[in-house]
Amino acid sequence: MVLRDPVRDAEPSGTVPPAGPATTVGPSRTTVDVVRWGWYSIGLNVLLIAFHAVIAAASGSLAVAAELTHNAVDLAAASAVLLGLKLAMRKTSGFPYGLYKLENIVAAGLAILIFFTAYEVVRKVFLGGSQSLAVDAWMLGSLLVTMALPLIFSHFELRVAREASSPALLADALEYRIHAYTTGLAFIALLSAQYDVPLDRIAALLIVVVVTKTAWDLLTDAVRVLLDASLDRASLDEVRRAILGDPAVAAVNWVTGRNAGRFRFVEAGVTLRTNDLSKAATALQRIERSVRTTVPAIERVLLHVESRTPPSEVHSVPLADMAGTISRHFGEAPYFAFLTIDRASRIIEEQHIRANPHVGAERAKGLRVAEWLTANKVDRVLVPRSLDGKGPAYVFREAGIAVGITDARTLPEALTHDLGGRMNVDCDPTGIDAV
Repeated sequence: MVLRDPVRDAEPSGTVPPAGPATTVGPSRTTVDVVRWGWYSIGLNVLLIAFHAVIAAASGSLAVAAELTHNAVDLAAASAVLLGLKLAMRKTSGFPYGLYKLENIVAAGLAILIFFTAYEVVRKVFLGGSQSLAVDAWMLGSLLVTMALPLIFSHFELRVAREASSPALLADALEYRIHAYTTGLAFIALLSAQYDVPLDRIAALLIVVVVTKTAWDLLTDAVRVLLDASLDRASLDEVRRAILGDPAVAAVNWVTGRNAGRFRFVEAGVTLRTNDLSKAATALQRIERSVRTTVPAIERVLLHVESRTPPSEVHSVPLADMAGTISRHFGEAPYFAFLTIDRASRIIEEQHIRANPHVGAERAKGLRVAEWLTANKVDRVLVPRSLDGKGPAYVFREAGIAVGITDARTLPEALTHDLGGRMNVDCDPTGIDAV
């Protein structure tokens, strides 16, 4: 069976209508921040275009004219980013999983625009003919201002982009850093013209190299997502650990995931310790919260509950001593026996005695011991007295761990009468290895 948990309220998604036009839902705070920075980017580009248009007209500089073209490209790119962010929040009956990849399409388009910018720099600056330029101090000062503004803006936009995991906003922030370099190129062109030192061609070549490298990185990252590249191994390992950390999980059979825009989709096949649907649903909700806390920007967690039964089960018994005497007090037992029993043959495969790490606790010994046993993936606990109404019983019930009552006084008796386990050859229960 497949159980899907409800999507968290804060994510920018909603239920999919059976038919009809595209629908939008209330965006999260993160999405609102991303959209707001998209508008900031458009405003900054308009300001830079105004500055460079005046300088280009007054100086006749090809470098500044090329930078003006760069600004126009940036304005178009910023508008595309904002469009991508808006559309990424929409879902339609034809696109029930959302339009998240539009952000990656925008990022790919932006990379191509950066290539175009590099071409413009080469054509208008590097290959441009020599000519006399009119250079004034106010032009150089203005270029310094328009070089500093993108750097400052990029610093803050890059931080928002990383927090929101937005590829389009990240691409825009990186483009602003390139913009600062190309503005520096225009500044060098004007300054070198004033001293008759032709440094603009060398500077142009360096900028083209930087522009091309950044564009290639953005393009390859966007294409990976568009081709449904898997989540990175580190993220998948974090998801697996988060799922295994839940006490109700007996095994994680497989984990997969993919990127879509700034969001991530995760699927996993899990084996639970309980067959009760109500308990399973509660466990899956708990697992989803854990995965979302561990890995950021998760849009959907899809958990497949698989009925595969592990070949063995782990039993635990409280012991009063290393000789195998069963303790009458659960929380105060100095030792616990752990026995791995084959479900089919009932033969004990592994057996260990472990010291109770909470025997010295002043309060809630039983509760802490129950949590410790749960973390060690115990399937059944055998005790001499009922735990009903006590904290350990609730912990075991939540984790799907069975609790049995035994009248046996020693571990060998319990193995024979209550656990149904048979010893391996040369296995002495009073000589169990201590861990």
